[in-house]
Amino acid sequence: MNLETAVKNLTAHGFSVRVFRTAQDAANAISQELSGKTVGFGGSVTLEQMQLFETLQKNNTVYWHWKQTPAQALENARSAQVYLTSANAVSETGEIVNIDGTGNRVAATLYGPEKVYFIVGLNKLAPTLEAAIWRARNIASPLNAKRLNRRTPCALSEVMKCYDCQSPERICRGMTIHMGPMKGVGETIVVLIDEKLGY
Repeated sequence: MNLETAVKNLTAHGFSVRVFRTAQDAANAISQELSGKTVGFGGSVTLEQMQLFETLQKNNTVYWHWKQTPAQALENARSAQVYLTSANAVSETGEIVNIDGTGNRVAATLYGPEKVYFIVGLNKLAPTLEAAIWRARNIASPLNAKRLNRRTPCALSEVMKCYDCQSPERICRGMTIHMGPMKGVGETIVVLIDEKLGY
């Protein structure tokens, strides 16, 4: 995948874009920038691998339903000054694709926060929007369903792909495509990290 092309097109679409060589470099920079802010987290293996919750907890009030009482953490994260999440895919043409089951993660990226950060490893880059949607449906969603021990065809079958199932345990119920920063968010920042992170 072409990182330079992705940066150029994401910037042309109006996103603020930052590139880091390592996850640690990104975590250090984000920690310095957000010191003193309230920060909400969306469900993200990338953020967990980066240990961002623990890093930001030193100088921030942070809310994450993976680490705290879920109902209260979800509510607090929704009204935080800053929201951090990842993406299921980012296209080199400049779009961000996410699939969600509960809706908290995508909802917070659409309206409200002073800043939204999409923190993304280069393994999630796809050449086109169509390829990014395919990746979100056929790679990220099945891997997340397996992680959550869901009894869905994508998690249980040998062939990893979306079966467009109607299982009550289905985790892919809504898809967002950010074609540019939302007007209801102060600033939308895409952090690209030259490492493989998350699904």
